[in-house]
Amino acid sequence: MSSFALLLIVAAAFLHATWNFLNKHAGGHATFTWLVAVLSALLYAPATIAIVEIWQLQINAASIGLIAGSAALHTVYFLLLNQAYRVGDLSLVYPMARGTGPLLAAIAAILFLGERPSPIAVVGALLIIGGAIILTTNISRLWQTESRDALIYALITGVFIAAYTLWDKQSVSRFGVSPLVLDWGANVGRALLLTPIAFKYSDHAIGEWREHKHEAIACAVLIPLAYILVLTAMRFTPVSYVAPAREISILIGTAMGTRLLGEGDAVRKLAGASAMVLGVMGLATG
Repeated sequence: MSSFALLLIVAAAFLHATWNFLNKHAGGHATFTWLVAVLSALLYAPATIAIVEIWQLQINAASIGLIAGSAALHTVYFLLLNQAYRVGDLSLVYPMARGTGPLLAAIAAILFLGERPSPIAVVGALLIIGGAIILTTNISRLWQTESRDALIYALITGVFIAAYTLWDKQSVSRFGVSPLVLDWGANVGRALLLTPIAFKYSDHAIGEWREHKHEAIACAVLIPLAYILVLTAMRFTPVSYVAPAREISILIGTAMGTRLLGEGDAVRKLAGASAMVLGVMGLATG
């Protein structure tokens, strides 16, 4: 993996963990997801229009189809993630969802996209995934009904992370869709898909804005920015490298959960974090 790709992914990891913390703090109802999508579409519209005009990008039927598919996958992902956060801790849900998704995406990329990572990179990816498992596996917590429900939602969320990762990788690298255009279109699509829910629960949407407008605005800025950085890296870097490297965000998200939300169990999480750091070093050198 190139140094530039690694820089993009590490920067995205900080942004990603931060918006997940804010999303958890806000409670994450579907109306909050809608609100963030609308704000993201509005905030990034000028930059998207400018890129399309300056680069004379052609938005054809294939591009619209790819954007629509991305919007659908991301919408389900956000709804599942928010439900997991409503029933479980950030330091449980975030590592499991982020660990499952990249693992499945990397395996699928090797099996179906013909990617062949180096042995060092494979070891690095396994260390990152192993670190995520260590961070997440607390047997005493998993016996609790609340934790089991959160775990199920987190695992299903991971499946959709893998799905949108592979879909978006093909969109930006094989079909040449601009990362900014893809992400902006997906936000527009998500806003449209969730509009019926927002109208049905309009009182809830108004309440979300009153109580969590600062979190909503911050998420609307950070979510697209983090993913645009990842999409840019995926344009010239294999999924089997990018997907595991993104799990560095688990370190940050877990630290936020334990330090800022008081979710505890620091010793085990330090061991998992150490494995992940070694894994990222393996990906960087591999």
